[in-house]
Amino acid sequence: MCMRALEAELSRTRGPLIVCGQVGNVDSGAIDPIADICDLTHDRGGWVHLDAAFGMWAAASPHLRNRVTGLDRADSWATDGHKWLNVPYDCGIAFCAHPVAHRAALRTSADYLTPAPDGGRDPVDFTPDMSRRARSLVLWATLRHLGSDGVAELIERSCALAGRLAAGLSAVSGITVVNDIVLNQVLVAFTPTADTTDAAHLEHLVSALQRGPVGWASPTTWHGRPCLRLSVCNWQTTSAHIDACIDAIVSAHQTAGASTPTTTIEELV
Repeated sequence: MCMRALEAELSRTRGPLIVCGQVGNVDSGAIDPIADICDLTHDRGGWVHLDAAFGMWAAASPHLRNRVTGLDRADSWATDGHKWLNVPYDCGIAFCAHPVAHRAALRTSADYLTPAPDGGRDPVDFTPDMSRRARSLVLWATLRHLGSDGVAELIERSCALAGRLAAGLSAVSGITVVNDIVLNQVLVAFTPTADTTDAAHLEHLVSALQRGPVGWASPTTWHGRPCLRLSVCNWQTTSAHIDACIDAIVSAHQTAGASTPTTTIEELV
């Protein structure tokens, strides 16, 4: 986030104010200047929300938490358990620094909804759901199993492996790593090796990876350019897996545009 642009926008903004910062962009892994955003926004009586789906977990690492300086000064945060913690999909987590405002926004009142008998905290007052499955149980079990040291090791290893992945890919002609490796995200652009478009070349790469046995990656568009988005987050990933992934991507890149034989269902059977 450009702070001069934010300051200019805030100077002409009137009424209720919420500024949303990113802590680990889903494509590039980039982290906004959190402390500066909090200073500017809070000086104007505003609320800072942080989209920290990936990057919030960097705070668990003694070696990486300096990249999220100011994280604790925000008013609310959102992050995911189903990414870096590898728990089942759809485990999102929301935090709010202001419990009174939090409860006021989400509490539902009805005659049949009686308050907690001891006047204590009732979870239903703090979520948008009236009922849901126990998503938090598997998250709690994972954190209990890993502990703070285990989470830190997972985060640090993933980031180191992302650096290895970026270094291996950037050494190949026609492959460009377009982002700074801040955390675990590697964003890659390709110069086609055949007479084809960037989009068609990337489509071939994505198909080869997603149908192959090595790894899984998805396409994205970065500043108008088709790119391959790679996230290193699986707890089982090793250096050998990363090297195999590099080989698979390079092979798909170098063979894009080449004719391949068609295999029929009958032949597979």
